[in-house]
Amino acid sequence: MKLEAYLFGGLAVFMFGIAAIYGFYSDLEPVGMAGLVLSGGLSVIVGGFFWFVSRRIDPRPEDRKDADIADGAGELGFFSPGSYWPVGIAASVGLAAISLAFFYVWLMLIAFAGILFTVGGLLFEYYSRANVTH
Repeated sequence: MKLEAYLFGGLAVFMFGIAAIYGFYSDLEPVGMAGLVLSGGLSVIVGGFFWFVSRRIDPRPEDRKDADIADGAGELGFFSPGSYWPVGIAASVGLAAISLAFFYVWLMLIAFAGILFTVGGLLFEYYSRANVTH
């Protein structure tokens, strides 16, 4: 996590530096300054979170200089091999983007309902009532 903390810390320094240069050359134009300063602030928040997490956990193989590639081997998680739900999510998000671009409120409602339905389908794809204990 230290690598990520350094990455976002460097990004924050870059954003604040560019904000200072932008403010100097644009006579403190408010919209661009606000965007750059807020982006730098968000990078500080994310980098600080990664820094605090890296202090609480053991170093990962990515953080150790003496680590081998095999140190990172192992199970990463379960990935569905043949799920069609991501296609439905992409279609629903695309429909939502089109409805927002043309500001069709009725289409937004349909698209957001589709997003909720498809995300729920993806989450509960392998859910079985047999695993529930009361």
